[in-house]
Amino acid sequence: MNLSSCTAVAGTNIALVKYWGKRDVALNLPATGSLSLTLKELGTRTTVRFGSHFGPDDRVRLNGQDPDDKTRSRIGAFLDLVRAHAGISARAEVVTENSVPTAAGLASSASGFAALALAASRAAGLILEPAQLSALARRGSGSAARSIFGGFVEMQPGVFSDGTDAVAAPVPEGDGWPVRLVVAVTSEGAKHMGSTEAMDRTARTSPFYAGWLESVPQDLQDARAAIAERDLHRLGTVAERSAMRMHASAMAAAPPILYWTPSTLAAMQTVRGLRDSGVAAYFTIDAGPHVKVLCEAADVPQVEAALSATPGVLRTVVASPGRGARILHETTS
Repeated sequence: MNLSSCTAVAGTNIALVKYWGKRDVALNLPATGSLSLTLKELGTRTTVRFGSHFGPDDRVRLNGQDPDDKTRSRIGAFLDLVRAHAGISARAEVVTENSVPTAAGLASSASGFAALALAASRAAGLILEPAQLSALARRGSGSAARSIFGGFVEMQPGVFSDGTDAVAAPVPEGDGWPVRLVVAVTSEGAKHMGSTEAMDRTARTSPFYAGWLESVPQDLQDARAAIAERDLHRLGTVAERSAMRMHASAMAAAPPILYWTPSTLAAMQTVRGLRDSGVAAYFTIDAGPHVKVLCEAADVPQVEAALSATPGVLRTVVASPGRGARILHETTS
């Protein structure tokens, strides 16, 4: 196969019906389905080149710096999957730029591994169908499977032991819906516990975990219906319910897992206050302290102003529905 250099981009995604827990850790198979919105303004750009002249190790640069050992190991293991699939042994050079803070609870791994899956597979000479690309991205990060696609996306948990049916697909009924996510950034730096470790502890020790699993199918059904009907109130209600149940299961783990800060709670109260005043705004929170607020485009100025005035909110980011992972350019040697 011809080896090439490929640059790809992918937007991060925020789950409105949450993914929390795995049925197979080694293959990164989710315990339940999930539904998300891929974003335009937050994401990752990655360039991958394979070549024999790189020596015995992969070269990785993340935001202009050498990554930590854990990140380097994750990327190396992912590149090994691509090499095995392509039947090559050459090491790679990976250059990644994130517009999302890494490991901060803003889903940087989703866009990161989606962009890496596309860039690395093409650089290795592979041309994968979207479902195959989604399955590959999932091996790096469960949520990355959704960032292969744009707009509203649903992830299937699958039933096969090899994970070939655990892939994402777009929800086309949401195309063109002018919703926005206003992100209230409430802290700087990495979160205190990664999602994989937190999911594992929750599944092993939380008495609420079984109830969480049982709740997801109804949430997915309600979310799909809300998108089809363009019913923001219904979709927002599902999003808040899913987030609260996910965090409740984590808080009940032993030891408890708590990602929220006082600023997180304050932002949640701000959103409830907006609704009391007649603004259709609904929050969701991933495995981190930041609050993402779903609203109509016309309400963004009011939502952003209220969140900016909330004690502890450092800044806000307004995000809109974005495209799926795509190639910017590639060259073949």
